[in-house]
Amino acid sequence: MNKKSLSERDICSKFINPALEASGWDLQLQVREEFPITNGRIIVRGKLHSRAKNKRADYVLFYKSNIPIAVIEAKDNEHTVGDGMQQALQYADLIQVPFVFSSNGDRFLFHNKLITDGNVETELGLDEFPSPESLWRMWKDAQGLSLIQEELVTQDYHSDGSNKSPRYYQILAINKTIEAIAKGQKRLLLVMATGTGKTYTAFQIIWRLWKSKTKKRILFLADRNILVDQTMTNDFKPFGSAMTKIQKRQANKSYEIYLSLYQAVTGTEEDQNIYKQFSPDFFDLIVVDECHRGSAAEDSNWRAILEYFTSATQIGLTATPKETKDVSNIHYFGEPVYTYSLRQGIEDGFLAPYKVIRIDLDKDLSGWRPEKGMVDKYGNEIEDKVYKQSDFDKRVILDRRTELVASKISEFLKQNDRFQKTIVFCENIDHAERMRQALVNENSDLASQNSKYVMRITGDSVEGKEELDNFIFPESKYPVIATTSKLMTTGVDAQTCKLIVLDQHIQSMTEFKQIIGRGTRINEDFDKYYFTIMDFKRATELFADPDFDGDPVQIYEPKPDEPVTPPDVTEEEIEVTEGSETDESKFGSEFSELGDIGIPNGEDGDGDLPRPKALKYYVDSVEVRVASERVQYFDANGKLVTESLKDYTRKTVTKEYSTLEEFRKRWNAADRKQAILEELSNQGVFFEALAEDVGKELDSFDLICHVVWDKRPLTRKERAERVKKAKYFEKYGESVRKVLDALLDKYADSGVVQIEETQILTINPFTEFGTPMEIISHFGGLEKYNEAITSLENALYLETA
Repeated sequence: MNKKSLSERDICSKFINPALEASGWDLQLQVREEFPITNGRIIVRGKLHSRAKNKRADYVLFYKSNIPIAVIEAKDNEHTVGDGMQQALQYADLIQVPFVFSSNGDRFLFHNKLITDGNVETELGLDEFPSPESLWRMWKDAQGLSLIQEELVTQDYHSDGSNKSPRYYQILAINKTIEAIAKGQKRLLLVMATGTGKTYTAFQIIWRLWKSKTKKRILFLADRNILVDQTMTNDFKPFGSAMTKIQKRQANKSYEIYLSLYQAVTGTEEDQNIYKQFSPDFFDLIVVDECHRGSAAEDSNWRAILEYFTSATQIGLTATPKETKDVSNIHYFGEPVYTYSLRQGIEDGFLAPYKVIRIDLDKDLSGWRPEKGMVDKYGNEIEDKVYKQSDFDKRVILDRRTELVASKISEFLKQNDRFQKTIVFCENIDHAERMRQALVNENSDLASQNSKYVMRITGDSVEGKEELDNFIFPESKYPVIATTSKLMTTGVDAQTCKLIVLDQHIQSMTEFKQIIGRGTRINEDFDKYYFTIMDFKRATELFADPDFDGDPVQIYEPKPDEPVTPPDVTEEEIEVTEGSETDESKFGSEFSELGDIGIPNGEDGDGDLPRPKALKYYVDSVEVRVASERVQYFDANGKLVTESLKDYTRKTVTKEYSTLEEFRKRWNAADRKQAILEELSNQGVFFEALAEDVGKELDSFDLICHVVWDKRPLTRKERAERVKKAKYFEKYGESVRKVLDALLDKYADSGVVQIEETQILTINPFTEFGTPMEIISHFGGLEKYNEAITSLENALYLETA
């Protein structure tokens, strides 16, 4: 056998697999070949998208079936044994395994990350590959696990027999949590971006602890009904009859897995504190979903549950740890045992990227001052002062501003898809209702067909909340547009939401991340790969904040002599179990900060303390205009581009080609122009977006030359007509000229990339000339056909005076 002639796949099957099997590895359970680590980042190009190449390890080895312990990178025998090591180390760093191997079929190079002194890398013969037990022993000893701890750490995942298995970051989150619990840690924090499967991860953690009998009675706490119900019917379904939901005044102690709303087991009256019907040591594990909310504050009723069951191991789950001067998750739960960020999720291709449309309105930028003695449309004299953007829709309502925002939203939907799910975040409930009305008027044709085309979904609207499930479910067509204030900022799994509108003054990084998280889920079945953020209040400036996606930093310092500020209460927290009250007797003084729900006249509810008899002014006579509008995209490195599209293109292209002559020379020399276009696309040039901005009928070559070097562009049709008039192809026979003429027409319609693909011969009008093989035979074979295509391209791009 000539090993040098074998492919990489042959090296794997003929040499590496037998070596693994001979050393005791189960090829079915423990060896995962071509293991997908990432999905490949989604790259948005105008209205189109593509995926970057995913990261995939040739082998990931698992101890038993659930603990990744080693990576192997294979190369064909033309490479040396160590040629794959650097690639393997990158994969090993990503999935955090200690043992790394590369092989070319002759032997293995072994890199042991546990060694800190001495030879980290050694060569091994094919018959010297370590057994599962030997690698596990090295890892276990380094971790210092006892026999009891080892039994817990190696407990299997739940498997339903399908191909669904945890993603690499979920494996890390699960295993790191289990390891920390095995070592006796009592409070743990998991930080995972919205849309990355926190609940599924929590299920696998609970399942392993429950199956190993390490934890026998478990409480899962959430703060919204829909979260509990979805969890029971979806991720937690395998618990079956061992699981129950705690209802008001019910404390059935015959189950093992309990799910509950905070609100269902707590209250201001002692008899409402249902959790006290359980003994303090009843639960030995409590998992707190969305723990950045009520449980973060020391004096909240909800924190009292955790402190009552203080002997239980407690796990906090959040996408956005709350870290302020008054409230801290880290102070209670400790530093995160694992963090998987929004940025990493987008980079890995598991979360949808976004583009941003920034729309600045003139009154928002310059402010507005009423004329002396001016009254609003209800006859109230308007206080003489300059009203700024932060005042609009709180102190002052400019009707034409609301109408303009609704118009721009509707304009975007009409240009794209009028049935793409859209969430409009407003300042308060009054604003959400006025926005609903304005959107109905802007979309009267569709709203008249179905009154649920636009709906206000807020904490005070029974009808709106009843439609929340329908907004979330991808199969439900209506509602399409939801106006809201706080209710939909968290816990709403809107997989098909493609447009998020920010008409809300957002200063909290926690709230901003939660809102952005409403759009980050990918749903390929419904063509949801990215989403758009339309920002009217400059909230997306928070993307530039270095803390936007950084690690949580604890800034809370408890002061024993100083009372802690009460937590913010939002509309969302009003939604309690059915039949419960939503009045001040339940929520105390916090209830007066809930927007426009239940607030006495004169308290505008924007989060400030109540003010005496201040009015909102409703003004319908002030014109509002768009001052500026721009689209922002991600560049090739995942950074949001804040400059203009033309400036960004100019900067990107001139890094590669310093002069027009250099670019033209490279273009003309290329056998296939598509290769240059793909190269520029991978560097972040948005051809589709440029075409929308500069001219849809322009060739990609002309787009670059015009935008970067201010060269007068030609349309594709002009280039095609110029070639036809010059009679470049008279040397060919009639049958070949017909094909080339048709190719020129296709070029004029859709560009050079199309005519470079032989598949074009399978569509009209080429099918009238014969089969692809017959057409190519007219040219004298494939080589001659390709020569003709090159000649056609040379004629298209021939420089003229």
